[in-house]
Amino acid sequence: LRRGRWVTQEKLDLHGLNRDQARSAVVTFLSECRNHGYRCVRIVHGKGRSSPGREPVLKKLVLGWLSQRREVLAFCQARAAEGGAGAVAVLLAAPK
Repeated sequence: LRRGRWVTQEKLDLHGLNRDQARSAVVTFLSECRNHGYRCVRIVHGKGRSSPGREPVLKKLVLGWLSQRREVLAFCQARAAEGGAGAVAVLLAAPK
């Protein structure tokens, strides 16, 4: 996943969402991706440049949410061309 050998099949952009909206969007997105049989997806959480204190609030939250999901096999920071520190690549379990 880190080497970029998986092709990103779908993307979710969380820019402009608050915590509750972002969590709901991530849960819905992962569920829909799983239903479509996607294996590798990207979630763009942003770098926090417009957040108070310029801290990436959603980044920490998204990583925590992903670690709690059963369908998520692995995740890592996206490659620079795909968002770098402002995005995360996610590998989903194959549908049964």
